[in-house]
Amino acid sequence: MASMLVGAAPIGRLDVAVDKLRSAKGLIRVCLTADPANFPACVDDADAITRTVAANTHMMRFDGLPHGNYAIAVIHDENGNSKLDTLAGIPREGFGFSQNPAITFGPPRFAAAKFAVTSDAEIQRIRMRYIL
Repeated sequence: MASMLVGAAPIGRLDVAVDKLRSAKGLIRVCLTADPANFPACVDDADAITRTVAANTHMMRFDGLPHGNYAIAVIHDENGNSKLDTLAGIPREGFGFSQNPAITFGPPRFAAAKFAVTSDAEIQRIRMRYIL
């Protein structure tokens, strides 16, 4: 059996904690990707992992991730309409990113939210932000 594991890609676990939700209404939508071209939307990324959980869920676990670089985008979809609502381009619902990068105009680039999964267990704490 040990010979079957030789050459296998190392895998790890990632725990994601979501902090500072302003309410338990609606859903949390999470996108985990290793593809800089598809961050933060993950729309065209067949390998992205997306999850939708109740807003009263503050911890998620991703098992079996190959070691590498990833980034996470989170929205607090308070009204459950499957999108981040905006007013004149300004988010009306909460959002957050791995590494909690500074937010200026628009979402951060992959490089600002990037973190590495290099061990058996990693954790990311994502602080939600609300503008309106």
